[in-house]
Amino acid sequence: MKTQFSLVLFFIFIVNLAQAQTGKISGSIFDVEVNDVMPFANVAIKGTNTGTTSDFEGDYSLNAEPGIYTLVFSFMGYETLEVTGVEVKENEVNTVNVEMKSSAGALDEVLITTTTARDTEASVLNIQKNAVNLTDGLSSQTFAKIGAGEVSSAVRTIPGVSVQGGKYVYVRGLGDRYTKTILNGMDVPGLDPDRNTLQMDIFPTNILDNILVVKSLTADMPADFTGGMVNIITKDFPSSQEYSVSVGATYNPDMHFNSDFLQYDGGDTDFLGFDDGTRDRPVNREQVFPRPFDNDRALTRITERFNPTLGGTRKSNFMDFSAGFTAGNQYDVGSNNNKLGYIASLSYKNTSEYFEDFQNNSYLKPRETSEFELRPSRTLTGDVGTESALISALAGLSFKTDQSKYQLNLLHIQNGESAAGNFYEQVFVSDAIEVFRDNLEYTQRSITNALLSGKHTNEDASWTTEWKLSPSLSRVYDKDVRITAFEYNRSNDTYSIRPSSSESPTRIWRDLEETNLSGKLDFSYKHELLGQNGNLKFGGAYTYKQRDFSIDQYQILIQGSISQNFGGDPNQVLAPGNIWTPESGVGSYINGFYEPANTFDAYTSNAAAYVSEEFNVLENLKAILGLRFEKFDLFYTGQNNLGDVVLDEEQILDKADFFPSANLIYSLNDDSNLRLSYAKSTARPSFKEASIAQIYDPLTNRTFIGNIDIQPTYVDNMDLRYELYSEDAQLFAVSAFYKKFTDPIELSVFSDFSADNIQPRNVNDATVIGAEIELRKNFGFIAEDLRKLSINLNVSVIDSEVEMDRSPSGEYESRQRNLRTGEDFDGTRNLQGQSPYLINAGIDYADPETGWQTGIFYNSQGKTLELVGLGTVPDVYTMPFHSLNFTLNKSFGENKNSTISFKISNILQDDIESRFQSFGAEDQIFSLRKPGMPVSLSYSYKF
Repeated sequence: MKTQFSLVLFFIFIVNLAQAQTGKISGSIFDVEVNDVMPFANVAIKGTNTGTTSDFEGDYSLNAEPGIYTLVFSFMGYETLEVTGVEVKENEVNTVNVEMKSSAGALDEVLITTTTARDTEASVLNIQKNAVNLTDGLSSQTFAKIGAGEVSSAVRTIPGVSVQGGKYVYVRGLGDRYTKTILNGMDVPGLDPDRNTLQMDIFPTNILDNILVVKSLTADMPADFTGGMVNIITKDFPSSQEYSVSVGATYNPDMHFNSDFLQYDGGDTDFLGFDDGTRDRPVNREQVFPRPFDNDRALTRITERFNPTLGGTRKSNFMDFSAGFTAGNQYDVGSNNNKLGYIASLSYKNTSEYFEDFQNNSYLKPRETSEFELRPSRTLTGDVGTESALISALAGLSFKTDQSKYQLNLLHIQNGESAAGNFYEQVFVSDAIEVFRDNLEYTQRSITNALLSGKHTNEDASWTTEWKLSPSLSRVYDKDVRITAFEYNRSNDTYSIRPSSSESPTRIWRDLEETNLSGKLDFSYKHELLGQNGNLKFGGAYTYKQRDFSIDQYQILIQGSISQNFGGDPNQVLAPGNIWTPESGVGSYINGFYEPANTFDAYTSNAAAYVSEEFNVLENLKAILGLRFEKFDLFYTGQNNLGDVVLDEEQILDKADFFPSANLIYSLNDDSNLRLSYAKSTARPSFKEASIAQIYDPLTNRTFIGNIDIQPTYVDNMDLRYELYSEDAQLFAVSAFYKKFTDPIELSVFSDFSADNIQPRNVNDATVIGAEIELRKNFGFIAEDLRKLSINLNVSVIDSEVEMDRSPSGEYESRQRNLRTGEDFDGTRNLQGQSPYLINAGIDYADPETGWQTGIFYNSQGKTLELVGLGTVPDVYTMPFHSLNFTLNKSFGENKNSTISFKISNILQDDIESRFQSFGAEDQIFSLRKPGMPVSLSYSYKF
C-alpha cells in the first residue's frame, strides 16, 4: 500500500513538474461587426501543430513552452489576424485579446502587434469604442495609477462624474436620483437603501476589473436612470492561480492621535462592524410605562434598564488602517474541456474622523423686503468624532462547458459606524436661548447579495440565452441614538432640562429591513438583415422590493427641579441617585414616545419587457433601435400621527410606461465614431419619499417629511458624441447632451419659515443642456522619451433651468412675495442637485520596466443648489470643493509583484461647505466640515 501511495505521489510530482515548465496564452476574441464575442474561431501558434478554438463566449486557452510566438486567428468570412511577439513565461499567463471583422469577401491577412488585457486602460477604451451605448470607463490599472484603495477615490476621474460625501456617485452633475449603480449588471440595494446609488467606498479596488459608466440607454437596460448608470464589475475567474494581499494605513494630522477625540463607547464587537447587544432596546415595544403619580416601583426598574451613558468620552484615537486578501483559480474538469473556477476576497477597513468646529445652521430672510442680511434662526457648532469598521467578503464559483456557463457570486458587506457629538446651540426663535447638546449615535448596516447566472448557446452560437437571479437583504439599524440638551442660563450660570424649549433627553431605535428580489432573462439572435450582420435582443425582467421601517422613541422626563443639580453633565441624568423612586418622589424616569407615522411597510414591483435590433443601415452606420415596457407599482401600509389617515396596502403608484430608445453609430474610420442617441427614462421616488413618515436626524437637528402624493419624473434624453481613439490608450472625445424633465423631484424646505424640516416635491418642468470634452494624451509627439508622461483632462459644462410652479401656493408666488428691493426675478432657477461644471485633470508618469509611477490629480465641481428655499428660507448651495491629490507607486520584484503606494489627499486642505445665499446678503454657513489632509501608505503583493 505504501508503495502504491508513493507511486501516486511521484506521478503527481512528475505531472506538476511538466506543467511547471510551461506557460499559458489565453484571451477573448471579439466580433466588431455585431459588438459581441466571436465563438468557435480558430487560434493557432504559427509554425507549430498547437491550436484550439474559442468557446461560445469567445474565450480560448493554449499551453506552450516558454518562448516568443506568433498567434494566428481565423474564421470563415473574417480577416485573418496575426499577433506577433507573444511571450510565454514559465508558470505565467499572457492575456491576448483581439478584434476580428468581416473581410467583405476578401480573405485578407492583418498583422497586429498590440493586444489588451481585460483590466487595462486600453481594454476599457476598447469596450467604450465598440459599445452600443455612450460609455466611459475605468480599469483596475487606473486604480493603481491614481493610488485608489476604494472605488470612490477612483471613479471621480471618469468624465462627467463627481463623488458626494466621499461615497455617492453623481453623473453629469445630476443628483443621486438620476444616477443608478448596479453590480455585475444587476440591481442591488446599498447601505443607504433610500439612495439610487451604492456607497462607492464599500468596494475595495482589489476585487474589481473595471467600472463602466453608461450615459445613453438601450432597451435591455433598466429605465430608471438619466445622468448615467454605473456598472461595477468584479474580477472574473482567473485562467490560472492568483493570490494577492494588501495592507494600508492613513494618517490625517487634523484627526488622528488626537487626545481630544470624541468617542462613543460601545460593545466588544464594534471593530467588526456590528453591535454585540450592548445597544439593544432594553424594553419591548408593548411595554407599559407607569407615571410618577402611580407611585409604582416598576418605573424605577424600567428606567434602570437603560444605559446611563449619555455623553461621549474624550480619548486619543488611532489612524485609519486596512487589509485585503484575494484568491482565484481555474481548473480543467472532465474530458470535454469543462472548466471550474473560483474567486474569493476579504477586505477590512477601520477609519476614524474628527471634525472640530463642525457647523450646522439655519438662517432666514428678514420679513421686511427692504432688508437684506440674513438672520439666524438656529446655529449649532461643536465637535464630532466618528469611528467606522467595514468588512467586505466576496466568494464565487463558475462552471463552464462548451455551450454553457454557470456562475454563483455571494457578497456580504458589514458596516458599523459610531458618532459622538458635543455642540453649542443658539436658538433665536421667540425667546433666545443657549443650549449645550450631546449626541451619541450608532448605525449598523449590512448587505447580503447572491447572484446566480447562466449563459447558454446553440451549436453555432447564433442563439444566446442569458439569465440572472439576484436576491438581496439590506439591514440598517440605528441603535440607541441618544440626545441630551441642557438649556444654559448665563445670568446665574446654571444648566437645566426644559422640554418646552430645549426638548427632553431622547433615546431612539430605528430599524430598516429591505428585501430585494431581481431577475432577468435575455435572448439574442445573430442573423442577417439588409445583407449585413444583425443582432436581435429581447427579454424581460422583474424586481420586487419590500421594506419594513419602524422607529421606537423614549423620552427621559424629570420629576421636580433636580435637573439643575446635573451641572450640564449628560451622564448625571440617569446616574444612580438621580433616578426617580417612590421614596424620593423626584428624579429622572423613562416614558415611551411612539409616533405612528414612523412605522410603515411598503413594497414595489417592476415588471419589464423589451425588444431591440442592432443592424447596419450602411456599411459604416450602425443602428440600435429598441422599446422597453415597465409596469411599476408601489403599495404602502401606515398611518399619520393624528390617526385620521390610515393606509392598508394602499396603491400609491400605478404606472405602465413605454421607453423608446435609438442609438446611431457612424464609424468615420477604424479609430473614430460619431454617435447620436435618444431615449426616454424615469426617476421614481424612494420608499421614504413616497410615505407619511417624519424622520428626525439628531446630528443636523432636521426632520425629513415624506410626501405620499409624489409622482415619478420622466426625462427625454438626447446625446451627441465624437470620439477618436489612438494607440497607447489615447483618446479625444467631445459630447453634447440635452435633457427635458417632466415633474422633476426636488428636496425643498417644508414651510416658509424654517429650514429644519425638508420634503421631496414635484416641481414644474426642467431642462438640462451640457457639453463634455475628454483628452487622454501622452507626450510622445514631442519626444519619444516623453511617451511615459501623459495628461488626462475632462471637463463638463452644464446649464439647467426649472420653471417655478405658478399656482397660488406655489414656489413662484412664495418667492415673489419675498423678493428683496432691486432683485430681478424671471420665475426660473437651477435644478436642485445640478452642478454647473465638473473638472477632472491629472498628469502622470508611468514606467512599467522600472516599476515607478507618479501623478498629481485635481477634481472639482461648481456651486450646486442643495436645498430649494421657500418664503423667507433662502436657497442652500454646496460650494465647490477643490481636491488635489498626489500619488507615488513603486513596483518591484522579478515580476513586479510587490507594490508600495504613497498618497497625499486634499493637498489644498479645502473645506466641505454649504451656504445660504440670498440677494444682497452676505453668505451664511448651512453646514461645514474640515476633512484635513490625509496621507496614505499601502503595500500589496501578488503571488
